[in-house]
Amino acid sequence: MSSGKTDLKPVVVLARCVSWIGHPLVFISLSVAIIIILRLANRAGLALLLTLLVTLILPMALLLFWGARTGRWSDADVSIRSERVRFYPRAIPISAMAVIALWLLGAPAMALRGAVVTLFLLLVAALVNFRIKLSLHALFAFYSAIILFVVHPVVGAIAFALAFLVFWSRLYLGRHDLLETLIGASLGLLGGLVTAS
Repeated sequence: MSSGKTDLKPVVVLARCVSWIGHPLVFISLSVAIIIILRLANRAGLALLLTLLVTLILPMALLLFWGARTGRWSDADVSIRSERVRFYPRAIPISAMAVIALWLLGAPAMALRGAVVTLFLLLVAALVNFRIKLSLHALFAFYSAIILFVVHPVVGAIAFALAFLVFWSRLYLGRHDLLETLIGASLGLLGGLVTAS
């Protein structure tokens, strides 16, 4: 019995590491940084990164951290569907503020479109949450991967490999069932195609 647990432990550790890297806030932050490095001039890229950091990344990180710390939700993934009812009404306005800030900044079209699509995806996820808890990890991993693929195919291919690992990790860890993960990945792919077009 204990031998089976020992054999599974490295797989569980791998699944948890992949799931952490695949957390929407981590995956999107890394993707945005990569896109800025690959596509934008230093001054424009720095302004965009700072705007996203102040209006989206830090507020969302504080929301997740504070919510988990105060017991509003069980963890930073907001893994329980009933907890997401309290999460989305806070996350959606944060996302909307990022859209407004990028619009006022005169951000590049792809960045503004990405912010609008992200807001739309959060709205759809909130509506879907009345029936099922779709995988936000899979959604934003595939969303980011398809955009990265358009920006730089090699980087995108690596991101897709990681997105498939994220998909696997969410199933393996029992955080989502196949339908929830497939719906998340499908919405992410659709959102990525709209953003990158």
